[in-house]
Amino acid sequence: MNHKVEVTGINTSQLKTLSDTQADELMSRIKAGDRTARNEFITANLRLVLSEVGKFKKRTDNSDDLFQVGCVGLIKAVDNFEQDKNVRFSTYAVPMIAGEIRRYLRESCALKVGRSTKDIAYKALSARDELAKKSGGEPSVSDIAAALDCEPSRVAEALDAISDPLSLYEPVFGQDGDEIYLYDRISDENGETWMDKIALYDAMKHCSAREAKILQIRYYRGKTQTEAAAELGVSQAQISRIEKSALQKLRKYMT
Repeated sequence: MNHKVEVTGINTSQLKTLSDTQADELMSRIKAGDRTARNEFITANLRLVLSEVGKFKKRTDNSDDLFQVGCVGLIKAVDNFEQDKNVRFSTYAVPMIAGEIRRYLRESCALKVGRSTKDIAYKALSARDELAKKSGGEPSVSDIAAALDCEPSRVAEALDAISDPLSLYEPVFGQDGDEIYLYDRISDENGETWMDKIALYDAMKHCSAREAKILQIRYYRGKTQTEAAAELGVSQAQISRIEKSALQKLRKYMT
C-alpha cells in the first residue's frame, strides 16, 4: 500500500513546476522523513507520468489505469532516488515510470505470450525508439533486427504477438452510416465468409444427431427429400418435418 496514490480530482493542467533549488530542498526533506514534502514532490512531477502515458495510449483503451500504474513508478523513483549521484530526477524517474507501465501491459495482455517472445518484443520497441531518434524516421523491421542481431521474422512475430487484438466488430470503412466491419472482410480462398461458417457450426450444436444428418444430406450433398427418405428408411413426410424443425433452430441461433 506504500505505493498507492490517489489522483482523482487533480487538475493536471494546474500542476506547479519546481525549480532545481526547490526540487533539491524538497528531496532533502523527503530523505529526512517529511511526508508532506514527499506528497508535494510527487504531485509536482505528475507531468512525467502523463508524458509516458501518452507513449502507450495506443496499447490500451484505459489511460486512467496507465496513469495510476505510472504513478507507482514515480513514487518508487522518489523513494529510491539518491541526490549524491549528480543525476536529474527526471532522468532517473522516466525509465522507472515507463518500466512500470510496460510491466503492467505485459501482465494484463489479453493474449498470453511466451516470456522469450515478450523479451524480444520489448527490446525491439526500445531499439525502434532509439533508431527513430537517430534517423528521424520510422525504422524497418530489418533495421530493428540488425540492431538486436536477430532474425527479422522473429522480430516481426514478437511485435505482432504483443499488439492489441482487434475486435471482429471493428469498423474498417464507413460512409453515411453504412459501415463495413472486420468480420465482413474475413473469408477463405473461395470467398466464403468465415463468420458465417462459425455461426452455422455453433447453430448446428443445437440440432439433434438426426436433424444434423438430414441437413447434411439435403444441403451438403444436394439430395432431395425423397432421396433422403430412401437413404434413411423413413417417409418423405418425416424428412420434411425434421428438416423444418432443424431449419427453425438454425434461424433462431444464427440471427
